[in-house]
Amino acid sequence: MADLGVRKVLAAAAVAVCIAVTVVWAMTGGGEFWPRWVYFGFGTITAGAYVFRRALRVPPGRRRWLAVDAAFCGLLVAVDLTVWVLSGRGYFWPIWTMLGVSTLLATHAWIVSRPPGRRERELAARVSTLSRSRSGALDRQAAELKRVERDLHDGAQARIVSLALSLGMAGDLLRRDPDSAARLLDEARSTARAALDDLRTVMHSIHPPVLADRGLGDAVRALVLDLAVPVTVTGDPPAPLPAATETAAYFAVAECLSNIVKHAGATSAEVTFAGWPDALRITVIDDGTGGADPAEGSGLRGIADRLEAVDGTLTVSSPPGGPTLVTITVPLT
Repeated sequence: MADLGVRKVLAAAAVAVCIAVTVVWAMTGGGEFWPRWVYFGFGTITAGAYVFRRALRVPPGRRRWLAVDAAFCGLLVAVDLTVWVLSGRGYFWPIWTMLGVSTLLATHAWIVSRPPGRRERELAARVSTLSRSRSGALDRQAAELKRVERDLHDGAQARIVSLALSLGMAGDLLRRDPDSAARLLDEARSTARAALDDLRTVMHSIHPPVLADRGLGDAVRALVLDLAVPVTVTGDPPAPLPAATETAAYFAVAECLSNIVKHAGATSAEVTFAGWPDALRITVIDDGTGGADPAEGSGLRGIADRLEAVDGTLTVSSPPGGPTLVTITVPLT
């Protein structure tokens, strides 16, 4: 709005100047109409602002620079042609300007039309990957917040409401029926413990305490203790790891181990940490029936999406009959 107001003031000032010089020309006896050069100056400025504003609307990249180049060349030719007309015509010298800018613009257009180089292709692929991972991260964050809200609403909140009711009833019965009040207090104590357990479960699903306290290696070792399939953990990741990398790797391994227990029919599995200092590489292998496909189901796709947010990758080798080898790679540099 402020920019529009400034443009209106400048336009009014330009019109006022043009009118003033025309009046001066008329009052000095007329003759050669020299105010046309004042008109020409203001017209050039207005045309330049318009064409360059249009050119800058082109999305950033090589085509924007081509649009700016075309705007400049077109404005230069228009200025030369106007000067030639206003100066009495004669020898058509603007032809040299037109040939020069045409050659320049044709060369620029040829360069833009060429296929992008390797570096530019890599950057374009990188931008595409980052855009996709950012969108996926936002979607996962929204889904995670909804899940946490639902868990708190259905679990801890319901128990805390029940706790408040039990304490209120116990307060009412404390004088009239102490035995009933004692039973209600026992129920309230149990409800409070259950609410704490619900809160710990929710917090564990967001960021396991053992991960924050002992790091990725020990967190995975604690995770495999409760699994129905024996799992061997070898190696240790470097420490400290970035929090986002550590969390993504932990939940990726957790999902892989969950798939082994649920679907692989395996009798043993192994998790191996390796690959630093440039990257964290985690392999999860089991002796199950194989046939795992990231394109089917949401588990492996979810791991890949989570890893993309930290530039990580997931590769799966799972021929029919097994074994299944899942490799998680996250760059550390």
